[in-house]
Amino acid sequence: MNPDPEIRRLLDLMPASGRMLTKIISKPQQPTVIESPFPLPWNPERPIYINFDLWRQLSKPQRDMLLLHAVSWLIGIKWFKPDLYQGVVLAGLVGGVVELVQGDAVGVVVATGLSAVAGTQLWRSTRSSQKYLEADAAAIKVAVRRGYRETEAATGLLSGIEAVAQIEGRPGLNFIELIRCQNLRAIAGLSPLSVPETIKQE
Repeated sequence: MNPDPEIRRLLDLMPASGRMLTKIISKPQQPTVIESPFPLPWNPERPIYINFDLWRQLSKPQRDMLLLHAVSWLIGIKWFKPDLYQGVVLAGLVGGVVELVQGDAVGVVVATGLSAVAGTQLWRSTRSSQKYLEADAAAIKVAVRRGYRETEAATGLLSGIEAVAQIEGRPGLNFIELIRCQNLRAIAGLSPLSVPETIKQE
């Protein structure tokens, strides 16, 4: 597959915020079909790496929905949105600088340690089931605005998740993928059972 026309098509599919924030990059050497690394706050671009040799094995709805999910997940990570963890990270960094200037080694260790713990919690929260389910819902909303029916979009994403695991030669889906698939089956009307709220928030 020639990446250039497909990249242009995918850019047209994205919401405007996705075009501004993310960048699609061809990466034929990667073993995964699509990869969106955790974005760091000092990096203005949020890359989405695609192995187009593997990508072409997917149907158009599968490709569209997998791309929209990746974009929605990346857009959903807001480093500078005020909340508890970001506040603690910032306070710890400021405290560390103050203690460093004052020459208090113990204070530096405590402040930077506090910042590191809060940063780890922030990273874990972006990898939670809830964040992936929110990204699925956001991707479906964008797809509906692009002409898909909700059930069609959910089915495309569901089959895309399953197809990617098969293409990559994985023995099965991971825990979060299983939760996402069950939730998508409910949205698509393929299953009467949705994911319990307690599991969604894990």
